[in-house]
Amino acid sequence: MLLVNRINKQILKKNLMNEPFQRRTISFYRYVPISNPSDFRDCLYKEWSELGCFGRIYIAHEGINAQMSVPEDTLDAFLELLEKHPELTGIQVKYAVEDNGKSFYKLTLKVRPKIVADGLDDDSYDMNKVGTHLAPLDFHKAMDDKDTIVVDMRNHYESEVGKFVNAYCPDADTFKDAIRIVEQAFQSEKDKKVFLYCTGGIRCEKASSYLIHHGFTNVFQLSGGIIEYAQQVKNHNLPSKFVGKNFVFDDRLGETVNSQVISHCHQCGKACDTHTNCANNDCHILFIQCEECREKYEGCCSNDCKNIRLLHPEERLKFKKLRFHKYARSKIFNKISTREINAAGVTQNI
Repeated sequence: MLLVNRINKQILKKNLMNEPFQRRTISFYRYVPISNPSDFRDCLYKEWSELGCFGRIYIAHEGINAQMSVPEDTLDAFLELLEKHPELTGIQVKYAVEDNGKSFYKLTLKVRPKIVADGLDDDSYDMNKVGTHLAPLDFHKAMDDKDTIVVDMRNHYESEVGKFVNAYCPDADTFKDAIRIVEQAFQSEKDKKVFLYCTGGIRCEKASSYLIHHGFTNVFQLSGGIIEYAQQVKNHNLPSKFVGKNFVFDDRLGETVNSQVISHCHQCGKACDTHTNCANNDCHILFIQCEECREKYEGCCSNDCKNIRLLHPEERLKFKKLRFHKYARSKIFNKISTREINAAGVTQNI
């Protein structure tokens, strides 16, 4: 069978919207030795294709990282299949907090050097030595201790729309930058209790190993990440200490954890937490945009992109790869726009 998808994206998205059944959005990861990632990848692709699964899965010698959409009527069969692979037996599966079932439109499995693009040297951490996992309710209680340090291990555009109250959020665009900022920020507090969290737990796993390797002695991590925390506090009817929206890396781009909106439109400053990609495909930068600005700029991040989008295809060629152009950096919103907006006076209330 064909082990890749060759169908046009627009057709796939149309098929997804017309499906007569419901899907569940799930995620899981595990750092586990995989001797032959390519063969493992092909085996999983065959099994999951037959069950109608969609998603984005990365496989490497160090393990697996998966975000998926599984039809409800094949979910039990999917979970049973996981148990047949020693590498996946007993793996923690997390379920989306806010799920419309339209998170993915095709199945993609890729073999990568690492399951998280961390940019770290292999000798800068040891995955056999990681932080202590804390169940969500234990993490919830532990945050009351004023002597603890709570650290968000995500990128700034994720923490911009949602975070734990009083958490330290590194001003970083990448995981590599984030972990090094955290290391430097708490260089003199290595013996304090450090509580790490991220979307599903995978970045905290490696971050905890890195910090321990660099002298931190009391490192803990939120088991299951924000996704599992949100489920647990909801199930136990507890007030969430995570405020705002949890950014997710699928077509939803976010799921609401509580009703607070802590971020602002990058164009007008109005309270808003809706991420979008610029409608000018030669830019396609991720930014926050309210409904009014979406209409005004036709889904683009600026008037420049709005005007470029209207040009004849031949004229648009000169703007190819606009997001990397020096002109774009000075004129068009990009990942660092939050810092620029806040410097101008639009600030968060937390």
